[in-house]
Amino acid sequence: MTPHHGLWLAEAHTPSPFFFVVLAIIFALSVTQLVSPRLFWRLNRPFQRPFVRDYDATEPSTKGYAVMRLTAGIVAAACLVFLVTALR
Repeated sequence: MTPHHGLWLAEAHTPSPFFFVVLAIIFALSVTQLVSPRLFWRLNRPFQRPFVRDYDATEPSTKGYAVMRLTAGIVAAACLVFLVTALR
């Protein structure tokens, strides 16, 4: 009996299909954040309702959106590196 190593199949040392699904979801979210960071802020508005009185006052600044884009770019690049590494 071989031990299970999370997202990797122990027998063949290859990633499981679940790994690729999770990676694809994270990649899609990061690319969406990279292209349009305001979209996630707008989608998050209903969840802010109990905590925020003025939505426009809580919108991130231009620098805040730049940091979000930078982070999303790093995450997207990391997803691509993981994908290339896993497919070798």
